[in-house]
Amino acid sequence: MTTPTVSIHQLAEAIRSPKELVILDPRDHDAYHRGHIFWAASLRPQDADSEAPKLVPRRSTPTVVTDDRDGEGQELYDVLTHNGWTDIRLLEGGTQAWDEKGYELYSGVNVPSKLFGELVERHYQTPHVQAQQLNDWITEGKELLILDSRTEREFNRMNIPGGRSCPGGELVYRIFDLLEENMTVVVNCAGRTRSILGTESLVRAGIPNPVVALENGTMGWELAGLQLETGAKTVAPPPRNEARRKAAAAAQQTSDHFGVTQIAQTIVESWRSDSSRTLYLFDVRSPAEYEKGHRQHFRNAPGGQLIQATDEYVATRGARIVLADDDLTRATMTASWLLEMGWETYVHEAGLGDYPLEVGADEAPTHSPQVVLPYDPGDAHVAHQAMQDYLDWEVALVEQYDRDELANFTDGGWA
Repeated sequence: MTTPTVSIHQLAEAIRSPKELVILDPRDHDAYHRGHIFWAASLRPQDADSEAPKLVPRRSTPTVVTDDRDGEGQELYDVLTHNGWTDIRLLEGGTQAWDEKGYELYSGVNVPSKLFGELVERHYQTPHVQAQQLNDWITEGKELLILDSRTEREFNRMNIPGGRSCPGGELVYRIFDLLEENMTVVVNCAGRTRSILGTESLVRAGIPNPVVALENGTMGWELAGLQLETGAKTVAPPPRNEARRKAAAAAQQTSDHFGVTQIAQTIVESWRSDSSRTLYLFDVRSPAEYEKGHRQHFRNAPGGQLIQATDEYVATRGARIVLADDDLTRATMTASWLLEMGWETYVHEAGLGDYPLEVGADEAPTHSPQVVLPYDPGDAHVAHQAMQDYLDWEVALVEQYDRDELANFTDGGWA
């Protein structure tokens, strides 16, 4: 039987359409990293059995597979069709033909999320502080609250001196117990995206204190010749009652401003039975909370990581997304960003106490290529050059976006 195909022109038109579409790139991680179609999610054939049901849960979704014409596309096609996916086509000429027709290829990983962070900074003029200035503030004894918006594991490896771990989706939820009147809040990550979005989350939530992003994160700190701490375990604690009420009020303010819609369980159930649309269900709380008890059918996707690496969780453009937590704060803040990215996103209106819960952990995505910077303990220049190259890549994404007619993924057009 001949494998069905789609032309470059047909794929470009499908990307322009609001209808559901999946683009999968089955090549090895190095090839994907070197250059891929903007909306293409990485899924190697060897990962498809475990990851395809999560990435592409509706098996009749129109799906295009693009490769380097070396057989990976056919291999992924065979795996998916064997497991029940019914509408898969190979891209004629693959990724190379896409490039030859004048369309953009993007290097790196998590490109839609990284680009979105840069567009957010451009649109909102995110306030920031450079590493040397922050170091001067620390030396002077300025009242600071330094919040590290990466995962707790990343924070444990190395952090800005005096910082504490508060993953991005937790910032608004946990900050009110930590604030004092004269504090300046500094949000950092490894590079740029999570510090930009974390800072803007606090701004849009109406935090009364000055809030700034650490420009270029821990990479910028090292490039400035400053030392990081290692092995720190200082974590922003869960909020007490009054702080939790303030966080809920801040989330409601955000919901009103950005039009976040809450839906009932009955709607979720009707959408789950709708064979014509794809539905993703995510619990955006921390992995530890999720493991203790979560709603049935909801995967764990901590809010900050879901925004930082959306393509690792969601492959279907045009799908519905429903977010849940225990008091609407984290789900609402995460939803506000997904809506700005162009995703049709809703928040489950009910708390955890209203439905039977399941226990158990949910593994974070491992199928996608990760950022790995070279490191040579005998030559710091190697690591520093890699950091600078990475930061330059992030910033340059905006220029590439400006010339790419197929990458406009914001509803409001502000980007």
